[in-house]
This record gives sequence, C-alpha cells and structure tokens, in this order.
Amino acid sequence: MTASHHGLRIIVAGATGYIGRHVARELIGRGHRVVSLARATRQPLPPELAGSEVRTAEVCDSASLAREGFAGEPVDAVVSCIASRSGGITDAWRVDYAANRKLLAAARAAGVRQFLLLSAICVQKPRLAFQHAKLAFEQALQASELNWTIVRPTAFYKSLAGQVPRVRAGKPYLLFGDGGTACRPISERDLAAFMADCLENPSRQRRILPIGGPDPALTARERGELLFELTGRRPRFRRIPIRLLDTLIPTLDALACAAPRLSDKAEFARIARYYATEDMLWLDPATGRYDAAATPATGRDTLSDFYRRVLREGMAGQELGEQGIF
Repeated sequence: MTASHHGLRIIVAGATGYIGRHVARELIGRGHRVVSLARATRQPLPPELAGSEVRTAEVCDSASLAREGFAGEPVDAVVSCIASRSGGITDAWRVDYAANRKLLAAARAAGVRQFLLLSAICVQKPRLAFQHAKLAFEQALQASELNWTIVRPTAFYKSLAGQVPRVRAGKPYLLFGDGGTACRPISERDLAAFMADCLENPSRQRRILPIGGPDPALTARERGELLFELTGRRPRFRRIPIRLLDTLIPTLDALACAAPRLSDKAEFARIARYYATEDMLWLDPATGRYDAAATPATGRDTLSDFYRRVLREGMAGQELGEQGIF
C-alpha cells in the first residue's frame, strides 16, 4: 500500500454481512480507519469488526444514514456490501436499489470521493428482480461524479456449502438437470482482499470488475464429486429435472394473482432455475457465451480448502439463512 493511501477513512455499509465483515477486517488490517455500519440488532457483533468504529444506522432511511452513519464527518470512501437477504421482489428493489441510492446520496452530500460497490456476476444476463435492481443502481453509480468501482464476484464459497451436511449424513448430492453449470467461486477472504485493493489502486476506478477464485471452472457435478472424495464416500447423485421448476413457476405466478405473498415464492423458484441453468462465469458480449478461461481470477483459497474446513469445523459462519433452500 502506498503512503498516499494509508489511513483512509472508510464507511463500510453492510459490515455485519457475510462479505462486509471480511472487507472491514481486511481494511482494518491495512491501517485504514473503518466505520462499520450495522443494523440495530440484539445479536452480538461479528468479531471481524473489532478495531473499527461501529455505528448503528438504517441504510433504508436517508435521515438515519446522514445522522448516525456519516454524522457530519469527513469520509474518503464508501464500500457498499448491502444486499437483499431473500432475493424477493420487493426486498430486492428496497435494498439492492433504493437503499444503495440513499447511501450514494448520503456519500455525495458528505463529499465522499470514492464508492466501491459489491455487485454480482449474474447481472450480466438479468432475468430476476434482484439482478435488475442491482443493475439499476450500477447505472446510477456510473452516472455519478464519484470515482466508482463495481466488483462482480462469480459465487461465494458459502453458496456452495448447502449440501455439505447432506453428503456428510450419507445422503445423495442433489443436481438440477445434468449438473453441468460451472463457476469459479471465490472465498470471502480473497474477495475482501481484492476489494481492498480496489480502494488503493487508481487503475481500478471507473471500472466494472468480474472476479473469481483460483480454481479452474468446476461444474456442479464436479463440485459434488470433490465433496464425496473429501468425505471418503462413494459418489451418489440425485437429479431434479428442470421441468419441475418450469411447471412450478407459472403455477405459483397464477396463484399469486389471488395470494400476492406467493409472488416471492415464484421468484425464489426462478432464482433456483437460473442458478441451475446459467454458469457463474464471465459472459462474452460478442458471442453471448460464458468463457471460463477469460474469467478473471485471484486469491489462494481453493474450494477443497473450504470444504475441508467446513467438514472439520462445521457450518458456523457459513449459514445460508433465507437462501438455505438453494
């Protein structure tokens, strides 16, 4: 890190989330002065936030952001790791778009020069509410006068942990379709380091940066085979036909006309179908095809390392919450 970048005052929004807490820890370790924005909760704060100034602010409330978040103090950069927890339609637009717009407005009012956004690589081919919401905010950020950077990770290791308990319990690994969709997932630690570099490297400003981890692209079946190998069990797979989701989605959409609460259920089914049929890799705009070789990669943590750790230590810190079904 160059001396000119040492000791930036940085607000991290979504600092109690899965990636946000690791970004905060990485920035603290590099000597930056970190303000961690947290939602009001009775839950204990993540230990990764030790060494930062933790402020309770509601990111969906402009007044709270200005009063409790920025507090009229000078800030050099803002990092947004906020995201919808469920992926539901209303929640996506309320958080991925509207809350980020309010955070951007607060940052501009405070004279912030730099804004780093954690997005997702799946917005390359938007078909879901949360993808459209993320893209809408990306466009608003790019239109601002700030020095922005948008980071689009391929997939988090956490998102691939859901079937570890199944396999460890002797159950088959579930595959949607033929299990041929591929990704180059990245660990939370490696992603946090990449994002911190973005704040310190001017060449990464005003750029959209897709990023994956050090492994070659692995299909869903290959990830299952790896997990069985690490547990010493014979591979067993159970296929779930895509056509089941193709039947379920329009049925839920039709029922949602009478029971609006089912609209999110239909959206969750669309999310499941999307991840079952789309690669989490860089999409070549010229060919419309995913390109594993051209997908940027960084870091040292491998998926094998991650699976070994979860098998050894359990799922603490990797809970999927409302995404547990996936």
